[in-house]
Amino acid sequence: MKKINVAVLGATGSVGQKFIELLADHPWFEIAEVAASERSAGKKYKDAVNWIMQSSLSDRIGNMVVKPCDTSLDSKICFSALDASVAGEIESDLAKAGYYVISNARNHRFDEDVPLMIPEVNYEHLDLVKTQKSKGFIITNPNCSTIGMVMALKPLNDKFGIEAVNVVTMQAISGAGYPGISSMDILENVVPFIGGEEAKMESEPLKILGKLENGGITNTHFKISAQCNRVPVIDGHTECVQVKFKNKPSKDDILKAFNEFTSEVQRLKLPSAPAKPIYYFAEDKFPQPKIHRNLDKGMAVSVGRLRKDNLFDYKFVVLSHNTVRGAAGGTILIAELLKEKGYFGNI
Repeated sequence: MKKINVAVLGATGSVGQKFIELLADHPWFEIAEVAASERSAGKKYKDAVNWIMQSSLSDRIGNMVVKPCDTSLDSKICFSALDASVAGEIESDLAKAGYYVISNARNHRFDEDVPLMIPEVNYEHLDLVKTQKSKGFIITNPNCSTIGMVMALKPLNDKFGIEAVNVVTMQAISGAGYPGISSMDILENVVPFIGGEEAKMESEPLKILGKLENGGITNTHFKISAQCNRVPVIDGHTECVQVKFKNKPSKDDILKAFNEFTSEVQRLKLPSAPAKPIYYFAEDKFPQPKIHRNLDKGMAVSVGRLRKDNLFDYKFVVLSHNTVRGAAGGTILIAELLKEKGYFGNI
């Protein structure tokens, strides 16, 4: 099939680069334009970017001239890796002009008519875009630390009902962007604060796990307490999760829920979808970022150490790749679902 042209907004940043890396050989989408700030616009991409990906920058992309992030773009599908300081207005202007914006930025996540999307979890929320009063639309990807936890909670909430969650994160330094935290601050250290992160983890899951009804999302209701830490790991967020259930399951019930969990994106065999959303590891020492973060194209969630808890009902460990599943890869998967469900029209 003929590939669909797409643009990457905020293309010079670390998430923008990850979009370019993951889209390099995509079977459906082809990067036709790269866009960034006024400082970079007009330059060749290779001259505007400090390329930090492990793969080589292709000559085709490197020689593209960086365009401004505005309605002069020819590609109607835009992957946004824009910084939150500028993303809100730019994304709104593009949607009003008829562009389809799939965003990794936080600005529109809690707009009433904007889906906050993890395709395996709440693909039904796509219909919310039909309520947006724009020629195009905006869909957002959740925070990277939210995604891993909610992927693991989804089958448990469906089957047993969740009453409360406590989570303590150990988050990779790549989540802070580039150059991020200085080596003097993170080596031999743990930083027990990530600005805004705990609030996101305590609020985003409630919208994601909510129900689409009467043209809007009715949030689910359970208590979440989050403590977020930055640790000296390059990629891969690890989270220690405790869960209290409405209907207490057995350990075997939970393992069955993890192992049998699948969704629409697996049925559709979308290019970026993991074969299994959740992989459970019985060994006590797993999951580990160095070993499991790239599992199933970096799009799967690894879970381990399920056991009873003295304060809650059960506790376990979750690991996900924060720049693939938690950022660019998850956003691309949303676009694949949109395309397969016909939301891009005749593009």
